[in-house]
Amino acid sequence: MIPAAKWIVIFFGIFLISAGFLMLFAPGKARELLRKAGSTDLINYSEITIRMIPAAAMILYSEMSEYPALFNLSGWFMIFTSVVLFFIPRRLHHSYSLKCADILKPVYLKMLSPVSIFFGIFLIYCII
Repeated sequence: MIPAAKWIVIFFGIFLISAGFLMLFAPGKARELLRKAGSTDLINYSEITIRMIPAAAMILYSEMSEYPALFNLSGWFMIFTSVVLFFIPRRLHHSYSLKCADILKPVYLKMLSPVSIFFGIFLIYCII
């Protein structure tokens, strides 16, 4: 179970790095994807469920990471927010994602991209 958790966290870090590069080089595409959050029942509940997988992996692997408390707290935060999203009406989640996509202009996504890239690298660094 623990080796699988390690690899899930590594893939999550790669995902965050990839998302950061998408935000940097194709911010329009990133906004388009953000607009789809919560747009259908399938997308909404798949998205919420899938984000719980790396969260659980972070909790499971926290004791072997460089920063156990941070990994544990981050994992539980992701689990908690996912559970909350399960109970929020899908239309409200979707309208929130649309509003965020409107606020996050391409220039802002480019400015935020290093945060995603850094966090992805940080996750991988902490477990290798």
